[in-house]
Amino acid sequence: MKTFDDIEVRRPALAQGYLGLLTAQPGRPLALFAPRRVGKTFFLDHDLAPRAKEAGMLPVYADLWLHKSAPLEAVNHALEEALDDLRVPVSNIGKIAKTQVKKIGVLGASVDLGDEPRRRALPGSAALRLDALVTRLARQHKGQVLLMLDEVQTLGEAPDGVSMIATLRAVLHKRRDDILAVFTGSSQEGLARLMNTAGAPMYQFAQIIDFPFLGDEFLRLLADHFRKVHPGKKIELSELRDGFQLIGFKPALMRDIVRSMSAEGVTDVRRGVENYMTSDHQLAIWKALLNSVDAFDHGVLVAIANGQAPLSQATLKTLEAIPGANPTISKVRSSIEKLKRSGLLSKSAVGTTIDDPLFAEFLRRP
Repeated sequence: MKTFDDIEVRRPALAQGYLGLLTAQPGRPLALFAPRRVGKTFFLDHDLAPRAKEAGMLPVYADLWLHKSAPLEAVNHALEEALDDLRVPVSNIGKIAKTQVKKIGVLGASVDLGDEPRRRALPGSAALRLDALVTRLARQHKGQVLLMLDEVQTLGEAPDGVSMIATLRAVLHKRRDDILAVFTGSSQEGLARLMNTAGAPMYQFAQIIDFPFLGDEFLRLLADHFRKVHPGKKIELSELRDGFQLIGFKPALMRDIVRSMSAEGVTDVRRGVENYMTSDHQLAIWKALLNSVDAFDHGVLVAIANGQAPLSQATLKTLEAIPGANPTISKVRSSIEKLKRSGLLSKSAVGTTIDDPLFAEFLRRP
């Protein structure tokens, strides 16, 4: 039986458009920006990768959060796994067929043929290894590789990040006939710093594109399934739109909310969001987040949630109420940077904001 979790939207036309851009500008990657949890990784896996395969490409996905301190190693690990998959077939028959025969019988005698000549081992240096892996993978596949790097801004945050970024750019440019690349980023500030800082290795190298949120096609599926589960009851599409915007266009979260509404028989989306926000489970998560920061950081979060400019005199005055705070602009800046690293804050075109809109609403409450 179909459930709310089974509701998915595929976007093959969007994937085809991105592949068209990539093939039209060899050596220049695409950098897709959108906040976290809006469906970028799902799109890479379920839309872009299948279309790339249909076009004869070999898609390789790497999550750079897998190894934040050395993200280039995460890229190399993904490439090595892809190379292993090409060289060693999954089936037992394929494995047997690939096994080298070293001895054969000739008129009752055994003749040792020895090992086949092998290529030299991959370089130990991560930078040289990346170059070698891209070349070998493209040759083994006999076609282009599509490298999909999730959370690419991690490169700029890592120790020796400038060197790693320079290596990645050099390889993508040098091997542009063999490899295409798509980056994703959930930090607008981090992605802009990586791609638009004059003199930086990636300066104006990738084409930055705002990744589009899901729209009515997704919300209609939710509303239709709700109607099937509850004949005679209806969720208004306009209310779903408002709720989806309120939660930051996060499809998995929207499914959770509508599922809870279904369990309660509620059709009012605003009430469904409110019930979700005040559930014991969600309150426990937010309280745990607040327990992970000190009183001063908590005060900074509340000020930003209420729309106060974090470095204003009014904010400093508010923070004075915290025992022992002694707020200064420098101290607030340090707090903001710490909260960004923890994922609670993000910077966008409108300034520094709470990453989760519902968490921001929770913070605004007395």
